[in-house]
Amino acid sequence: MLGKRKRVVLTIKDKLDIIKKLEEGISFKKLSVVYGIGESTVRDIKKNKERIINYANNSDPTSGVSKRKSMKSSTYEELDRVMIEWFNQQKMDGVPVSGTICAKQAKFFFDALGMEGDFNASSGWLTRFKQRHGIPKAAGKGTKLKGDETAASEFCGNFQEFVERENLQPEQIYGADQTGLFWKCLPSRTFVLETEQNTSGYRSSRERIIIMCCANATGLHKLNLCVVGKAKRPRAFKGADLSNFPVTYFSQKSAWIEHSVFRQWFEKYFVPQVQKHLKSKGLLEKAVLLLDFPPAHPNEELLSSDDGRIIVKYLPPNVTSLIQPMNQGVLATVKRYYRAGLLQKYMDEGIDPKMFWKNLTVLDAIYEVSRAWNMVKSSTITKAWKKLFPGDEENSGMNIDEGAILAANLATVLQNTEDCEHVNIEDIDQWFDSRSNDSSCQVLTDSEGAEDQTRPAELKPSNKTRKTEVNPEKHISHKAALEWTENLLDYLEQQDDMLLSDKLVLRRLRTVIRRKQKIQNNKNH
Repeated sequence: MLGKRKRVVLTIKDKLDIIKKLEEGISFKKLSVVYGIGESTVRDIKKNKERIINYANNSDPTSGVSKRKSMKSSTYEELDRVMIEWFNQQKMDGVPVSGTICAKQAKFFFDALGMEGDFNASSGWLTRFKQRHGIPKAAGKGTKLKGDETAASEFCGNFQEFVERENLQPEQIYGADQTGLFWKCLPSRTFVLETEQNTSGYRSSRERIIIMCCANATGLHKLNLCVVGKAKRPRAFKGADLSNFPVTYFSQKSAWIEHSVFRQWFEKYFVPQVQKHLKSKGLLEKAVLLLDFPPAHPNEELLSSDDGRIIVKYLPPNVTSLIQPMNQGVLATVKRYYRAGLLQKYMDEGIDPKMFWKNLTVLDAIYEVSRAWNMVKSSTITKAWKKLFPGDEENSGMNIDEGAILAANLATVLQNTEDCEHVNIEDIDQWFDSRSNDSSCQVLTDSEGAEDQTRPAELKPSNKTRKTEVNPEKHISHKAALEWTENLLDYLEQQDDMLLSDKLVLRRLRTVIRRKQKIQNNKNH
């Protein structure tokens, strides 16, 4: 008789390898022999393919999947999702988040969502939360992170050795990074809001898209801008063919590019375009893509071309501000060109400013930011790589700030425009560098909304009047109320301008309705 087979516990990487080999047509029997497992185990892996891939995509890129064997998720998945969205929003706004603040916010969300259970935002929970989402330990401190110069210097040395060992040319070295763009942002210190910024028709901009720039170290190969919005097909896209867009567009709900979206971009757009470019240059189709540390990307082991010649390398934590190429003025220059383009577009159209900003759509923004990316000079991108390759002094004598020249030129044009004589370079510079939550960045609200705010109280229908409009004889069941609430939540998730706080209110109502429905069902039984 055959001896009992030794129990084998596969790692996540083993399971991913099996999935890949199954797709290549290798049989269940052969794989079971190679990995020392039963055929039923191989079939289970195939059955859970999507779950395994999704888990691997959402793993911390620095921890690797080569040693992990289990797929553990949060006990409170909805709380976990809301927390990471909140954390990313704080990070986007440059707000430091300590462990204490994170724990208090988790407790607040738990109560706000009306969740049941004995939740304790302990240090253990915080550690597991950070591990699930690849949040570095330094991010838990209550101060803004300074660049780790030691880690940056060490990485530069190792990366240069890697480039020499692999015999890579600047044409074969790529960098990519993402940033949030509040595309409907008004310059409150310039002509548009000079006399009207205190009226009720203006509010802070929250209409945001994500843009990701990618180019090689020569600056001569810039891939089409990757743009990510919350809506799959915004109203402005009606009748438009996405394949004709000057950018690569994706949709998602998160504040930063998700693993699955990034992997799709890498495999379907980055790899083919890089291979085509290198072939046109007569170079070996071999390249490396340098990425930032945050868990916005899948693990290194999951990102490579089929032949393994195009791979990725991650920067260590906390060095982005020091050596990430796209963060050395490239992304900032794109934003400056974008905002300058908006003002130029306004002046060219010569219409009422309120009408111009109200009619501005996300489709307009996509075309404008694509133009801005195309305007970034190759010398600006080359200069951004100097910290990684300090020995290359070519063109280093030219250290011209494109944004400064742009601000000066735009200020000159505005000063010769009617009603804009007061504008100066400082005004333009401040707007160029403003964030959405600054007083220097505002948008127009819907004119009808503004009129409603100024409407005399006696003309507004009171709550009592509104209540009488509802049919008092009509009874609404818990089931119907739950269905309407879930539909409304789905609607909010599809919109690109809804705040997390708005969705939290409805989520809490949904929880209350579910509880009432459960109580009623128990009574009926």
